[in-house]
Amino acid sequence: MVLLTTLLLSLFITLVMIPILKNYAVRLHTVDIPNGRSIHTFPKPKIGGIAMALGMIIPVLLWSPRGDFTSALLVGGALIALFGFIDDQRDLNYKTKFIGQICAALIVILHGGVVIRSLGGILPDGTLLPSWLAVPLTVLVIVGVTNAINLSDGLDGLAGGISLLCFSCIGIIAYQAGNYTIATIAVAVVGAIFAFLRFNTYPAVIFMGDAGSMLLGFLAVTLSLGLSQGHSPVSPLFPLILLGFPILDTLRVMVERIASGHSPFVADNNHFHHKLIQQGVPHSKAVVTIYLLQALLVICAFVFRFHSEWFLLSLYLAFCSGVMSWFVFTTKSAGKHHHPNPIELFIRHNWQVIREKSIIIKMAYWAVLICLPATLHFTALLPERIPAPFPTISLCLASFLFLIMLFRPAWLQFSLRVSFYFLILFLVYQCQVGMVPWLAYKYERLYNLNFLFLVGAVIIMLKFTRRQNGFRTTPTDFLILFIALIVPNLPDAHIQSYRMGLFAAKLIALLFSFEVLLGELRGELNGLSLHAVAALMIVFVRGLV
Repeated sequence: MVLLTTLLLSLFITLVMIPILKNYAVRLHTVDIPNGRSIHTFPKPKIGGIAMALGMIIPVLLWSPRGDFTSALLVGGALIALFGFIDDQRDLNYKTKFIGQICAALIVILHGGVVIRSLGGILPDGTLLPSWLAVPLTVLVIVGVTNAINLSDGLDGLAGGISLLCFSCIGIIAYQAGNYTIATIAVAVVGAIFAFLRFNTYPAVIFMGDAGSMLLGFLAVTLSLGLSQGHSPVSPLFPLILLGFPILDTLRVMVERIASGHSPFVADNNHFHHKLIQQGVPHSKAVVTIYLLQALLVICAFVFRFHSEWFLLSLYLAFCSGVMSWFVFTTKSAGKHHHPNPIELFIRHNWQVIREKSIIIKMAYWAVLICLPATLHFTALLPERIPAPFPTISLCLASFLFLIMLFRPAWLQFSLRVSFYFLILFLVYQCQVGMVPWLAYKYERLYNLNFLFLVGAVIIMLKFTRRQNGFRTTPTDFLILFIALIVPNLPDAHIQSYRMGLFAAKLIALLFSFEVLLGELRGELNGLSLHAVAALMIVFVRGLV
């Protein structure tokens, strides 16, 4: 319960602080003016980092267990955020920023006890590093990763999304290990990032600035080191796998700069995300591509966290080789002109005809229009029991929605959304608690496959629709889907007892389908509203019998 409260409070504080700080951005001199390296073309406030810092620190102070680690992390994080904020105002040179980062690293090392003493099986017989080597190595790692996350902040939502995946993994592992200090801090950061991404997903309204990107990098590396050093069974190379993509990107760029005779600390447009944009990849797809690579590493970090260091090192080197080879291949291919063969021309011609006649989109539209209400009605028959006071709530919602449909059509979309969300959340949850006995196993499988069919039809609608308005997927949707579908399927007895993976999948399928269909109906909502009223009345009647 404490972790959920921490998540919600950090989310709420960040959401509240962003509009407030945004109004003071010009006065605080924290506005990003576009330059030659910028993807954006208009000035935007750089206050997201300070808002996230405030959103994270308050719940941590309230609920995180006290100790040297927590206090050192908060002081070090505050110092990092301060230097980042000043950099957002005045554009500090890299030497000054290094001073602040080194001081913050020394605080968590000397006061918080975060030191890289062990490299696991890489050293003979698990040899521990002496202090004269361990302390400088830890400083180098903390400063390096802090800057790696900072340098990844080149596209809307990129650094925030990468960090969100990392902190989610850290929080889950810490919770399973009983380390509630790290779990609480990680959950607080996750809540703050989610709130920030509400404003930073392409096209971004605000940026996190160096205050945010440096803080996220500092917290990510410090928490991951706290999980993997000391007496923890987690491999000492866990941070390398978890944060491996920003590390690879930073090292590659610095090597290229040195090889070309430039300073490794001079900014350029050679990062992976820049290369994707230069190849003509749309902004959102470039972000999702990097999310996928980072998600792959996060899964590997979680699954293989107890494996040998040599295995993890080999895994990371294989990942680096694959990513580098892929980028080299795509860069070379981008400059070549492809001459289609007759088969390709035939397929393209017929595909164009199908698209112009809207055959596929019409089939998908009618499939969703029929399947979604039918699924909702059938699901209303499946819960073994309808507990009080939900029959009364259903009757009130049905009456309210019907009256709105008759007398206040302008309010119908909002009312319909409230009713559908209530139905979906309540019915799917009650089905997971207990289903009616007459639904045999083979029919339950058909019922579950229906959700897969529904999602497939919705994806086709999104792919082929010509509508400019309505529902549009964003990179943040990928993050939500990834967390919602992966986390419930983790090997945790409490989670598995409620089949939370299936619960999350059904929930997402229905909510996703409803939002897409809502955008395609062009405001003609009476039919869908009547289906919602009917489903609510089914719940009401079933609660009485």
